[in-house]
Amino acid sequence: MTSVVGVLLAAGSGERFGGPKALARDDDGTSWLLRSVQALRPCAEIVVVLGAGADEAAALLPMSVSRIRADDWAEGMGASLRAGLAALASTAHDSALVSLVDLPDVDAAVVARLAAAATGADVVARAAYDGVPGHPVLIGRDHWAGVVASATGDRGARDYLAAHEVVLVECGDLATGVDVDSR
Repeated sequence: MTSVVGVLLAAGSGERFGGPKALARDDDGTSWLLRSVQALRPCAEIVVVLGAGADEAAALLPMSVSRIRADDWAEGMGASLRAGLAALASTAHDSALVSLVDLPDVDAAVVARLAAAATGADVVARAAYDGVPGHPVLIGRDHWAGVVASATGDRGARDYLAAHEVVLVECGDLATGVDVDSR
């Protein structure tokens, strides 16, 4: 059995959104951060990468969730991804399931399907919605160093994924996978 760690990228300042998405709430008061953590519950462990508003966001998290601070978070998603994967280097996990804090309809069913469909240290897989690749992305340990080396700016793992064979796991029946960039 492989071990999948959930990595939630929640470090950005949310410039287009009007503030850190890690601190955002729906009209009904639902915390985006806590909803995103709940979606990762099928994973063996959950690591949240924080940056803008880190102290306030960290205070919202349950004690069972690990917190990583991306000091260079202002650089973009690439910095958050690098920090998250670098923090996993000393763990025994086979793969990291990377998700974003601004995916309101991606839930535990999507995470469980992705984690179950492709496993192992050599896997690279991602959720697809009606055939269109999206998030979350499952990255096996064998690929962590390559992703860290290529993750820059707001591109995250995009360039690395484009250069490698990626298993698409259809999740369009479970969610849209659309991220929220404005209020």
